[in-house]
Amino acid sequence: MNVLYEDNHIIIVNKSCTEIVQGDKTGDTPLSEMVQAYLKEKYAKPGNVFIGVTHRLDRPVSGVVVFAKTSKALSRLNEMFRTHDLTKRYWAIVKNRPPQEEELLTHYLVRNERMNKTFVYDKQVKDSKRSKLSYKIIAQSDKYYLLEIDLMTGRHHQIRAQLAHIGCPIRGDLKYGFDRSNKDGGISLHARNIRFIHPVSKKEINIVAPTPDDTLWNTFEEILSKQSEEAPTTPQTEDHEA
Repeated sequence: MNVLYEDNHIIIVNKSCTEIVQGDKTGDTPLSEMVQAYLKEKYAKPGNVFIGVTHRLDRPVSGVVVFAKTSKALSRLNEMFRTHDLTKRYWAIVKNRPPQEEELLTHYLVRNERMNKTFVYDKQVKDSKRSKLSYKIIAQSDKYYLLEIDLMTGRHHQIRAQLAHIGCPIRGDLKYGFDRSNKDGGISLHARNIRFIHPVSKKEINIVAPTPDDTLWNTFEEILSKQSEEAPTTPQTEDHEA
């Protein structure tokens, strides 16, 4: 387990694509219980350790997950996630070039619980929820594009469904139209960054989760690093009195 940040009230970890945030019918040990065990051992705590789930990532998605260590933090974080009073940024790898370099997508999503799938409509339909995200292309390899996504609403499978709807299913995402799976069973969607005001201390928390250690993610990290080195710097000008 990769802990990115911890204080008295919250703990933030970098989830792998094989882990589930909360228990499900698979019976696999969820990340929430792993965090509990970690805290129990680290602080030699007797009895049960409180841990609160504030949000979730789909199992095949990697990246930053925030847990609460106190009930006060949990209630306040739950409200922040409900009102979207924080910033969540994702990275996604797609094979098809999006229609625009950057774009705001607004669609209407309907969740089919039996199929565990979300369907996308361009206009409002029965039981649909208005859903918004913005994307921009930030890097390109020989075969793939790396998109940076700002999520403005938090719907079921929202990023996966909306990108597929514009012809850009995420690499490895068979459910939404990609042609083959990834070797690790995950999809190339990573919760890269979360930024919010701490629910208790009120200081700004800005956490970046390292990408998974695989060839394609590493390639894009190298491309971004090179782009950063090659980016022109703004020349400084001196102020002169007239």
